[in-house]
Amino acid sequence: MNVNSDRPFAPALQTASPPRAAKLIVAGLCLAGYISTLLALFPGYMTTDSAFVYGFMQEWKFGDWQSPLMSMLWWVIDPIAPGSGSMFLLIATLYWLGFALIAVAVARRSAWVGMAVPFLALTPPAIMMLVMIWRDMLFGVTWLVAAAIVYWSTTKAPPIQRPIFQRSAQCLALALVIFGVLLRPTAIIAAPILAAYVIWPTRFELQRTALIYLPGIVIGYAAIHLVYYTILNVHRENPLHSLLVFDLGGITHFTGINQFPVSWSESQNAMLTSSCYNTERWDAYWTIEPCLFVMKRLEGQDTLSNGEVIFGTPRLSNAWLAAVTAHPLAYLRHRTSHFWRLISGENLTFEIHQLNVPGWTTLAQHPPFKAVLTWHDWLKSTFLFRLGFWLACAGVIGALAWPFRRTCTGAFAVAMAGSGVAYLGTFFLVGVAGDFRYGYWCVVASLAAAAALTAKAVVKKSPTA
Repeated sequence: MNVNSDRPFAPALQTASPPRAAKLIVAGLCLAGYISTLLALFPGYMTTDSAFVYGFMQEWKFGDWQSPLMSMLWWVIDPIAPGSGSMFLLIATLYWLGFALIAVAVARRSAWVGMAVPFLALTPPAIMMLVMIWRDMLFGVTWLVAAAIVYWSTTKAPPIQRPIFQRSAQCLALALVIFGVLLRPTAIIAAPILAAYVIWPTRFELQRTALIYLPGIVIGYAAIHLVYYTILNVHRENPLHSLLVFDLGGITHFTGINQFPVSWSESQNAMLTSSCYNTERWDAYWTIEPCLFVMKRLEGQDTLSNGEVIFGTPRLSNAWLAAVTAHPLAYLRHRTSHFWRLISGENLTFEIHQLNVPGWTTLAQHPPFKAVLTWHDWLKSTFLFRLGFWLACAGVIGALAWPFRRTCTGAFAVAMAGSGVAYLGTFFLVGVAGDFRYGYWCVVASLAAAAALTAKAVVKKSPTA
């Protein structure tokens, strides 16, 4: 078979099945990992954001600050384990399904590497973060399964190796990629890389990936607009304007000149150019003292505004454009400061400030979770919980896999690593907070790519593997 075929939906490769014993061991290890995850982390922790998402589901009122698709999905699965439990079960199941498919696919090249994949899935940042019910975790495992389905089906041995089977797997994967974008619109930049792999899973070509890149972004944007505002008619809450406020605050800080489209008192101006700016999060202008006056003014909630709302209007976006155009170096300095904080700082991982609130969660009295929490607290200050480490891992893995990009295993590794770098890199421009969860896809993608690359390095005898 010609593995360099340019057909959009290339048939699966002729590869041998792994030994039966290896398949049973892989299945057993993944099942054991899945059960252990449930025993340690069930029913998951309802974060502040997920509580809003769950509330929207109950009221059937949706806004665009959080993904309405997550609320609707939650509504469907909620009867399984009402509250956080149903969403946790879905996320944990998808996580282990994704790594199980990758493990089987890898085992076709090396049984030993395949059996090691379930242990790789236990890497602390990847497995521990599953307890937090955030859309970032749901998004990450959705894309993981999307890529894993294609990788597994592309390397599937006969008799299931048929074009219609491969096309079905690719169509399902493309749907999951789009669903991921609808969950996390910031994924729109990374999505075309993963989509290119799904369409051409036997080889990764830079030229054709570049060819579909801009159309892929347009399709993603169109999907968001169609689903959010045309089909669901969600309430516009202007989440993008949180970015504008953060950028205006950053440029004001670094230039020493007010960039907001309003005037401030002398003391407020002094704070805006000094103490208000926080490289970690835009909440310094919204929910954190002493600079709440910024959003109060922009939302028309203070006496000086006379009820005039600026947040969510062209006046704010025009002020942002004028500030970036007039002070590009200050803008880049602000963006660089924030991104460096995101990838190098000890960022928020577990949001558990309500852990001991009566009735909030049962995890507080759960001994296995207490053990996980102890390990988390010990590891949080290490490189494992630094997004810069995972960004570097994805970059190195992608570079090492590049020579093998015209094989199915190399294509998978390059696409996973490339999408991880692109997704985390997107936050250089759109990041407004320094939470570890924002780089979760880069963590998971790096682990999956590492598994495939290791299998390729171990087994070099097959030029198409």
